[in-house]
Amino acid sequence: MIRLQVNGAMQEVVAEPRDSLAAVLRDRLGLHATRIGCAHGSCGACNVLLDGAPARACLVPAVLAVGQEVVTLEGLRDDHIMLSLRAAFQAQHALQCGYCTAGMLIAARDMIQRGCARNPDEIRAGLAGQLCRCTGYDGIVAAILGAAHDARR
Repeated sequence: MIRLQVNGAMQEVVAEPRDSLAAVLRDRLGLHATRIGCAHGSCGACNVLLDGAPARACLVPAVLAVGQEVVTLEGLRDDHIMLSLRAAFQAQHALQCGYCTAGMLIAARDMIQRGCARNPDEIRAGLAGQLCRCTGYDGIVAAILGAAHDARR
């Protein structure tokens, strides 16, 4: 049994030493926005915030998240940057199949917070670790650029 701080609430879950944080979030806590795409950390679909920084939840053993704050996309429901990003993703048709969307949104929010989404080249560099199999990158980049512009106002 481990205790995890997830989306502002303390959760007790059964976890084996080999269980990834992504598996625990999805299978034991029902937080399905965290996707398991490749299980190698290559696609970014499993991005969560771990103590405020993006982390590949498929690579983090759940036991190592004890004592850290875990925030999933569900925990950012009312976040002002995330609200702007979700509206921009919809307006720019950046929501193709949706599998990568949660990880993309987590990465995009981090870029905007750090001021690293000022132009398309910077955004593309920031998304280098995110894989969209639908090749929706133009819409994704446009959406992030628009949300970043809104955040600077």
